[in-house]
Amino acid sequence: MKLFRFLMMCVFLAGAARAQDAPPPAVVAIPAEIRALSETVTFNGRLDADRRVALVARVGGVLEEVGFDPGATVEEGQVLFRIEPDLYETAVKEAEGALRGAEAARDRARLERDRQAELVAREAAAQAALDNAEADLAAREGDVTRLSAALDRARINLSYTEIAAPFAGRIGVSPVDVGALIAPETGALATLTRLDPIHAEFSVPTAVLRNYQDRVAAGEASVVDAVTLELANGGTYDRSGDVDFVDSAVSAGTDSVTLRARFENPDGVLLDGELVRVTLVAQKPQGELAVPQQAVQRDVQGAFVLVVAEGEVAEQRRVSVTRSTQGYAVIGEGLSEGDRVITEGLNKVRPGAVVDAAPAGDG
Repeated sequence: MKLFRFLMMCVFLAGAARAQDAPPPAVVAIPAEIRALSETVTFNGRLDADRRVALVARVGGVLEEVGFDPGATVEEGQVLFRIEPDLYETAVKEAEGALRGAEAARDRARLERDRQAELVAREAAAQAALDNAEADLAAREGDVTRLSAALDRARINLSYTEIAAPFAGRIGVSPVDVGALIAPETGALATLTRLDPIHAEFSVPTAVLRNYQDRVAAGEASVVDAVTLELANGGTYDRSGDVDFVDSAVSAGTDSVTLRARFENPDGVLLDGELVRVTLVAQKPQGELAVPQQAVQRDVQGAFVLVVAEGEVAEQRRVSVTRSTQGYAVIGEGLSEGDRVITEGLNKVRPGAVVDAAPAGDG
């Protein structure tokens, strides 16, 4: 038994000696600094194209040509579909012929009316003959008007055999091929979408909107460059957007208001209908004391940080965090500018322990 106790004492002394010889834990410490941080709020949003139209045939016929590749960018006025025009060209010629005949009949009726008027003036013909000539001329002029409208309709129908892009944009896939018989009942032949610019729509709680609008009115926030986007893969879109629409009604179910922000999208990176995370800058940058957010820890008593005090000793400081933004915690009380706050190696440190503190980036 004495031998066992002796051996245990040796083990204890050896362990104590090793602990005494162990170097202090290495940590990274960053000074608390006054930083220009804006107040931001983040919401879920969805992208909405600036313009979107389903292209539908307005006349029937055999599809003669498809003038685009699916997914391509097309220019305004570019012919996208061409329907066989033969029947419609024939209808135009027929209407032109009917109109010329009606115009000739009107001209004859006018001459007859003028002749009868002259005879009546010389009392060589009855007034009834002039009245009949007047009525016949009116009927012939009505024919001209009716057939002129028929010609216009035939020309319009002929123009409908070419379906052109009403604006520049990206064209989708068409469900019909050349040679197919199509008609208005066929439905959408393709969808044309303009992606530049594009809008992000998102809902904001009414209280947040009120605060934001008050700050805009006071010059403490702006609607210009006020919104940034986080994409589905976690990347950030490299252009900011302007708030250009605030809905006039509050959603009763969520007590929120729909906002819209406009983004330039010249390369078509942003897609119609895409889900995004929308960050609204609710207040312009203010100079505030801040530390990296990972430095702040919490227990049952609240928030605290570990600072490197005199003698390279870790010291616990209770702090109040007013808000978190852009990866930083804004400190209301508990720290002073220049206090070195431990941000890495926190799991190796206890208050009162000596540490080997290095600034961020040292290796």
